[in-house]
Amino acid sequence: MNAKSVAKYVHNNTMNFLVFGTGGVGGYFGGMLARAGEDVWFVARGKHLEAMLRSGFRLKATKSYFTVPTGKMSEDPADGGEADVVLFCVKSFDTEAAAARLNSVLTDRTVVICLQNGIDNEDKIQKIIKRGTVFGGAAYVSARITSPGEVTETGGLQRIVFGPMNGLMDSRAQEILNIFTKAGINASINPSIEQEMWRKFAFITSMGSMTALSRLTQGEIASSKETMDVIFGAMREAETVGRATGVNIQPHEQEKVIEGLKRFDPNTRSSLYYDLVNEKPMEIEALNGTVVRLGEKLGVPTPIQQTIYAALLPHHLKHLQQRSSKSG
Repeated sequence: MNAKSVAKYVHNNTMNFLVFGTGGVGGYFGGMLARAGEDVWFVARGKHLEAMLRSGFRLKATKSYFTVPTGKMSEDPADGGEADVVLFCVKSFDTEAAAARLNSVLTDRTVVICLQNGIDNEDKIQKIIKRGTVFGGAAYVSARITSPGEVTETGGLQRIVFGPMNGLMDSRAQEILNIFTKAGINASINPSIEQEMWRKFAFITSMGSMTALSRLTQGEIASSKETMDVIFGAMREAETVGRATGVNIQPHEQEKVIEGLKRFDPNTRSSLYYDLVNEKPMEIEALNGTVVRLGEKLGVPTPIQQTIYAALLPHHLKHLQQRSSKSG
């Protein structure tokens, strides 16, 4: 970072944001930052990007509906110049390829906040990038692409928790938090971010995966005690695996989980479900597959997670092959 950009960063307390992956998560939080007047570049691809370049990026949120004007959208992250903060929101199976494209926009002070599903993407990114620091993150929002150029958010917590993977805090985390808060984003810093990541991981590998496996909404699932018993069993398996890795995970309390589900639209489904029904590759390897593999390595039985993984994996492999054939 040159002297001029350092002065801008410190004295004016402004930052350049790059949203790498303008899907539900990146679109919502990046859109909120852009709406607040922050300098945000959006990286997208395909028909989604084409629509954004024509008409801007539309965010339909539960509390507002607005359009980010066209002009700062691209398929190439380098078009946005140096970034102070990268919101890394690509699908987990694209992590390595996307991280390799970041080096042209990174400086020594760049913070890459990983908001992906999974618990090991941060290490993968940090090994690939040549400059900058990767923060762990957990995004809580129900949002998805509903048409090219448009992301719709349908309720829930609309929250980000983030923090350095090594637990060592510096001024950058607080500066980023201040900007998030100013933009109306419910955000917090957790110096023990791995605990937060594992708690979210345990939830989405159970409830999230079950919406795909059953093809039911969260509301329909929550109305069935028998189904919820299976989901809580899957959560306990993931939590036990996490503790076996050395992370002190607080268990999900059933009553609080059920109460928390009421904050969401009952028709909510996971991204796994939408990828499944739209015949797209799924994040099953980064989610249930990771629980199963770690469980086998650490001697922790995961029969429910194994069943979910085995049922959804063939769909992922088929859709991955179809995507490869089309790109080839």
